[in-house]
Amino acid sequence: MTPHIHSPTPIRKDKRWTVSGHSGGQLNPSLWAAVESIAPKIGCVPQTLLEWVKRQEVDAGVRDGVSTSEMQRVKELEREVKELRRANEILKLASAFFAQAELDRRLKS
Repeated sequence: MTPHIHSPTPIRKDKRWTVSGHSGGQLNPSLWAAVESIAPKIGCVPQTLLEWVKRQEVDAGVRDGVSTSEMQRVKELEREVKELRRANEILKLASAFFAQAELDRRLKS
């Protein structure tokens, strides 16, 4: 299996624009044909380039789906929920510990 290589965002944008411009021409009437033509020239596999193009279309509102900014926000919120649940569990354990300590103190006196 080949390693997953992330292309820097500016390079991805340039490649997507290249595909967008290339796919409308006479040589490659379909998006896939444009992707297959351009991908080897820029050093990536066609599937990767096609995913970048699709992601750009979603972000631009041309294609249905969840935008990159929305996905990032969901990830941030999930991370926050996880952290809050962990803190809540710690507080529950601490509360139980101190409640038991208070009961033990009352029984001894």
